Amino acid sequence: MKRRDTLRTLAATAFGAAVLPTEAAATPPPTGPVPVKIPGGRLKEEAIRDAKLMADKFFTPHELKTVTALCDIIIPADDKSGSASQAGVPAFIEFMMKDQPQHQTPMRGGLMWLDNQSNKRFGKKWIDCPKNQQMELIDLIAYPAKTKPDVKQGVAFFNMMRNFTATGFFTSQMGIKDLGYAGNMPNKWEGVPADVLKQYGLSYDS
Repeated sequence: MKRRDTLRTLAATAFGAAVLPTEAAATPPPTGPVPVKIPGGRLKEEAIRDAKLMADKFFTPHELKTVTALCDIIIPADDKSGSASQAGVPAFIEFMMKDQPQHQTPMRGGLMWLDNQSNKRFGKKWIDCPKNQQMELIDLIAYPAKTKPDVKQGVAFFNMMRNFTATGFFTSQMGIKDLGYAGNMPNKWEGVPADVLKQYGLSYDS
């Protein structure tokens, strides 16, 4: 199975997950005053926070260029959909770094690791290498079962990149279309089928 197909299968499985009724029943009702909503379903403080996160920058131009290239290695364009960067995944990862700052150090450390390894092997930063050298280094960290202990930091970094890329892509408009996920769709109820009614000796005329 191709890497893109594997990611698509995992994303489809995630879309099928739901909260069980017992889990929902176990959730205590909220207490205290009910927050006032603003148009679009967002709380005022949420909208203010989101606007601030969108205005801030985490990645440097060099880091963002590297992240974009990595995203497109993980999910390249094919005959069905565009690439991860075309779906806006780098911007999604940028937002997630600010929304969940616990990922900032592993992300920035992983990008530094990639450049350090590239400098040792090829004498230049990873993004400045030709594609064959980029892939030579990525192949060392992209398959956890085959990797060596001396690149474990790179493996952890690439696993994180792969998770963010798949999440960003398959929750984008392009990725949802790629999955063929339609959600709950209305249909036309035409009553109990005639053969079922006949089985129980019933009819619409009775």
